[in-house]
Amino acid sequence: MQRFQFHPIVARWFEEKFGSPTEPQELGWPAIQSGGHTLIAAPTGSGKTLAAFLASLDQLFRDGLAGKLRDETRVLYVSPLKALSNDIHKNLEEPLTGIRAALLAGEGRLIEVRAEVRTGDTPASKRQAILRKPPHILVTTRNLFICC
Repeated sequence: MQRFQFHPIVARWFEEKFGSPTEPQELGWPAIQSGGHTLIAAPTGSGKTLAAFLASLDQLFRDGLAGKLRDETRVLYVSPLKALSNDIHKNLEEPLTGIRAALLAGEGRLIEVRAEVRTGDTPASKRQAILRKPPHILVTTRNLFICC
């Protein structure tokens, strides 16, 4: 996994959890990490979601280790269905928790990368909390206007 240039602890977490990358991950990560627009089309269960998110998670955790992780939304995932947005959030919790724990054990630092879901059913109190302290990753079904 070193050719993908992940932080060593992120790479080790992935290898311990999944072994080797799937083809969509192997082909997608270099393009994603180079900053290029990337489309990954592959069958269900092929690792597309983690292919899309791991490069972003790696950068967010690196920024946290460097003291540069601000309270702002940096990744926006727009889902066509509320159920899918909840699944995506649930699937993000495993790498967030695993990488956070690995960095705490390996670097002795707790880096809080946050993900939240915002749908039409999100209570007003939760929407206000998201505005006060934006998650780094926002999963939504809503059209949002984001400015400045």
